Amino acid sequence: MATRYWVVSLPVQNSASSGWSRLQESISKRSFDTPLYRFNIPNLRVGTLDSLLSLSDDLLKSNNFIEGVSHKIRRQIEELEKVSGVASSSLTVDGVPVDSYLTRFVWDEAKYPTVSPLREIVDGIHVQIAKIEDDLKVRVAEHNNVRSQLNAINRKQSGSLAVRDLSNLVKPQDVTISEHLTTLLAVVPKYSQKDWLSSYETLTTYVVPRSSKKLHEDNEYALYTVTLFSRDADNFRTKARERGFQIRDFEYNPETQESRKQELEKLMQDQDTFRSSLLQWCYTSYGEVFSSWMHFCAVRIFAESILRYGLPPSFLSVVLAPSVKSEKKVRSILEELCDSTNSTYWKSEDDGGMGGFGGDVDAHPYVCFTINLI
Repeated sequence: MATRYWVVSLPVQNSASSGWSRLQESISKRSFDTPLYRFNIPNLRVGTLDSLLSLSDDLLKSNNFIEGVSHKIRRQIEELEKVSGVASSSLTVDGVPVDSYLTRFVWDEAKYPTVSPLREIVDGIHVQIAKIEDDLKVRVAEHNNVRSQLNAINRKQSGSLAVRDLSNLVKPQDVTISEHLTTLLAVVPKYSQKDWLSSYETLTTYVVPRSSKKLHEDNEYALYTVTLFSRDADNFRTKARERGFQIRDFEYNPETQESRKQELEKLMQDQDTFRSSLLQWCYTSYGEVFSSWMHFCAVRIFAESILRYGLPPSFLSVVLAPSVKSEKKVRSILEELCDSTNSTYWKSEDDGGMGGFGGDVDAHPYVCFTINLI
């Protein structure tokens, strides 16, 4: 599938059908690898010259906005598919692949009545796309909020023993809590484990002999328990710190453990739900944006062609997808099919201009702008 298309309108010498035949013949002979399609535009309401000029001033800016929103949604889809492990889907408009929708474009009269002023159609499209963009921001923020909460929990569970959450490492049988006794958790550097085992019983007076048990070990530290009289706990913390052992603040609470487990499970479910919902919304919204964008392009090529070639509307609108190496050849073909005696040339934004009239030597005697699908 091509990802870059030209939308072009050429002045009609005799009839649109004869111009189409000439273009097809020239492309097939001199640039046979360039896909070529008719871009069928209905008879839209022209309005006044002032209204067309005013509209023309806004068309490039509006196109960049709509194109930008379509790219945002596409990137969001790619990111979600990658994270979810979902195979990349062909993006569609009501089940029709977007490239086919473009190359076989049919105006939706029910959604965009051709009797409506061009400004009304363009403004309606702009409002619709802006609403979709706002909705995208809200949905992405909700998804990212849940993901951030999960990441925060995962960081606590994946850091070193000096900082990570210990709740999933400590079991009920590992701790002793009574009126007089308590169990502390000591984080011991791996290289100091022998020192710990030989000294913890004598750091203070009221330590239960042989009460230390190793619960876990990572690349830097080992986690040990030690049981002692509660009244001696603060003194033991001080002595342990002086020897390079860290006593972690930890209180075993079965209810808290279960609550944290349920919170984690709920967040994981929420993340899956938000991700799935966001992905489906993006599929649908991309189709809506793309459809609106193509109708906008139809209005754009119509308005610019009227300003370029005059009234009554008499032009041939087409879509091409030339390769980079074929661009100059295709440009040459298009120029040959134009009335070279007309000295007013179109300045394409692809040539560094803003898309409009101009006398630049790189301008073209036809209307042309680019659609970038990605």
